[in-house]
Amino acid sequence: MERTPPDRHRVLESYQDGVQAIRALADGAGDWDVPTPCADWQLIDLAGHLRCVAENFLEYLQDAPDSRLAKLFAQDAATAVLIRQQARQNAAELAVLPPEPGPERIMAFGVSAGAYADLMPDMWDRTHLIYRGTKYTVGDHAGAACVEWHLHAWDMARATGTDYRPRDPDLLVSAWHWGVPHLPLASGDAWESVLRSSGRSPRWPAPDEGTGRRRGGRRGVRRPPAAPGGPAGRPAR
Repeated sequence: MERTPPDRHRVLESYQDGVQAIRALADGAGDWDVPTPCADWQLIDLAGHLRCVAENFLEYLQDAPDSRLAKLFAQDAATAVLIRQQARQNAAELAVLPPEPGPERIMAFGVSAGAYADLMPDMWDRTHLIYRGTKYTVGDHAGAACVEWHLHAWDMARATGTDYRPRDPDLLVSAWHWGVPHLPLASGDAWESVLRSSGRSPRWPAPDEGTGRRRGGRRGVRRPPAAPGGPAGRPAR
């Protein structure tokens, strides 16, 4: 299992790649009411989630190491408890968003994600949170944000009938180990491991898969956090 800390330059590149991929996929989206691999979410809901998570990530960065996320992880709670608490936060935040169109939600996502990218290099080694006695830095969380953005880029691509694979999936494996310490990572192909560990089926919406779209109804993956602070599937939000 790869335990080498992710390279800073590669993390910064991957972060920008993920943000740009989401923007490009949003530009090509025609129907924002299509289902996505995220259970019960249409593309418009996913866009709202992306806006909320990007705003949260920026808040956590600005408040580190005393953010509400750091306080949550400082409880040393079981993984299932962290997942439930973050899932409730996601649902509550999405419920109070104004009924704005998808492009506006993605524009707001881009503003917050861009501000995060501007701040994180100078804060790279600052403590972001402490989980079960181990310090995780801003750089570690930046890797987790990469995982978040690339997973949701894949969600958007699949929802609009295309496919998506990041340029540097091996970086995401290392980023997962250092940025998502409370969740295990499956073995195998780097990108498929990230997809499966987040609760996604690489074949979505194949009818014979356990998740995704089925005849007579729509189902998708669960939405616990893939990254600290932002569920992106089963492994943040």
